Amino acid sequence: MIREAREIIKKPLISEKSTGMMEELKYAFQVDPKANKVEIKKAVEEIFKVKVKDVNTIRVSGKMKRMGAFIGRRPNWKKAIVTLEEGSKPIEIFEGL
Repeated sequence: MIREAREIIKKPLISEKSTGMMEELKYAFQVDPKANKVEIKKAVEEIFKVKVKDVNTIRVSGKMKRMGAFIGRRPNWKKAIVTLEEGSKPIEIFEGL
């Protein structure tokens, strides 16, 4: 099944830790839980016009949350940390952070 790049990359993750990783040309994204590393690499290269060196993925389990007497759970999701090739230009959506 062929999916569009925008379906694989859901949104960029912006946190104190992820902004620190940008100096090492590493960027964090929330991705589709069914996507594999090859699909994530192709999607990032297509969307941002950069060369990807490496992709690391992490499955994040959802937290338990309470709303009064009711207990619920946030959904599980997948995070990808993408490393760009040396000499590659930075990704523009993260510029100015």
